Amino acid sequence: MAQDTTVPTLDFKYWLDKAVEWGQATTLETQKDVCLHLPQLQEFLQQTYETLKHMNSIVAIQQFPLIGQLLGRLCWNPFVIGYDESQKTLMWCLCCLYSSEPQNPVELKANSWIRSLLCHLLSSSKWESNEAETSTFISALGYTSADYYCHLVENIVSSLVTELRGNQFNGLTVQGSVPASRVNAVSLFCLPLITLPDVTPLLETLLLYHGGSSKEILSSQFLEAVNDAFLKKKISLSESAVLSLWLRHLPSLENATLHVLDQLVSIQMNSLEEVASVIKDSFLPQAASHPAIFRIVNEIFKNALLETDGTPEVMTIIQVFTQLFVQVLQNENKQHKFPLKAYFPHHYQPLVVALLRCPFESPATCWSQHLTHISNMVKALVEDTNISSSDLLEVWFLVACFGEWLDIAAEQLLKAAVEPDALLWLLAFYYCPQTKNLQRIQTMAEARAVYNHLIMLFNATTLSVRDLQAAVNSITDTEQCYTQHLTTHLLTNFLLFSSGGHMIAQEFISHITETTDRSKEVRSLLIRTAYRINQNGEENQKTVKLVNELLQKLNV
Repeated sequence: MAQDTTVPTLDFKYWLDKAVEWGQATTLETQKDVCLHLPQLQEFLQQTYETLKHMNSIVAIQQFPLIGQLLGRLCWNPFVIGYDESQKTLMWCLCCLYSSEPQNPVELKANSWIRSLLCHLLSSSKWESNEAETSTFISALGYTSADYYCHLVENIVSSLVTELRGNQFNGLTVQGSVPASRVNAVSLFCLPLITLPDVTPLLETLLLYHGGSSKEILSSQFLEAVNDAFLKKKISLSESAVLSLWLRHLPSLENATLHVLDQLVSIQMNSLEEVASVIKDSFLPQAASHPAIFRIVNEIFKNALLETDGTPEVMTIIQVFTQLFVQVLQNENKQHKFPLKAYFPHHYQPLVVALLRCPFESPATCWSQHLTHISNMVKALVEDTNISSSDLLEVWFLVACFGEWLDIAAEQLLKAAVEPDALLWLLAFYYCPQTKNLQRIQTMAEARAVYNHLIMLFNATTLSVRDLQAAVNSITDTEQCYTQHLTTHLLTNFLLFSSGGHMIAQEFISHITETTDRSKEVRSLLIRTAYRINQNGEENQKTVKLVNELLQKLNV
């Protein structure tokens, strides 16, 4: 037996003969022989890996034709895989044999066989159903089966993480890094294990790993599976890992954005706090601090808005996302990470700066002046004779994203002594940007008529629905839908902020929604108003109470 332990380096035939002789170590004699040879076997496996990692899979099979049979047999020997680091070394050897780009049916079949071996090595359920000797072996080590497999997975993950991180310094790949094909193979092997908590460190290490190749080295299946598990809350990942996932795999970012839209559109919004909570939880606003992600998410939102004809729910989601993004951006700007132009590269920067300004960071008495400044800049841009339809759409979407300023404009028209034309023009542009100047003049005239009517009634302490009938008629009679939207906005604010409006709010809202099918639009305006009051810290409980009553009525 002593002579048997002295073997030449990389003698595959010797070790294959031994593996055949041992089988699954079912007799006492074979178990003793396995134990005697385990140190030499582990050294052999380590030398094998050091040799294989410098070859591609085709060359490895050609040079060592017996390697597949040997590894396959050793993977089923409980004494071998339970010894020290043999488990990890076997796995790395299998990774080296995996073809990242299989060219024929033989390589495809080999890949499938390797995946099954990896699943076998890491799956306790398969081992639990193995021969009774496995349980006996584990018990002899002083472990329960659950403890043994738990520690085994932890150790393997720890070894892989150490090896991958050991080839990087400050995020840069150094010489001697793990070959891209092997990293790709490891990402594939993680597929059946993604939701195991013990595997999370390996997932994050892979997501943060960047080799020297300009091409993506991780499997697209792996990236899709990790993103799907993250969206379904099956796994938790660090912010840096999620950011890296979305930066390196555009489909995952698109799916994450559409997932949030679907999630929010499918529920009935009762408060913007609820919407904000869902969006924050998605990690999109935080990830959007990277300009590339912000621009992509913004483009997806814009397309969704156009495809849904500007539905109020989608518009509200976009506006809340923008508010949350601005909060993150303000914190990031303290570190001066990215210039503002990186987020809005094609927009007039003074307009961007004006829209980014948080309303509640300045006194309410300054709002109308700031809104007039915004309106004048937008008007100068859209009335430029050289502006294209696509540029016009970009200006409109930028303004629409910062809808809080538009809501304040509609509110200021009724609550403050302002020059109305600039604010009315801004609202008219928001509700129909594609109109020509003559059409916008007509819209302005109709909006001004409604505004004058409401101002005349604003201080009245006693009102009836009939007193507002003229404004309602302007909604139902005009063929211009955008005038109807603008009028609805003004009417809703009148009901909320005038003392007489409070008295008839419920009856009048019922009249609007029954005759014009504007319940979703009114609901959106109401929840935005309640959110703005709460954000501003206003002690206007009467208005908040009225908003809640109106929302309950719309829910019936």
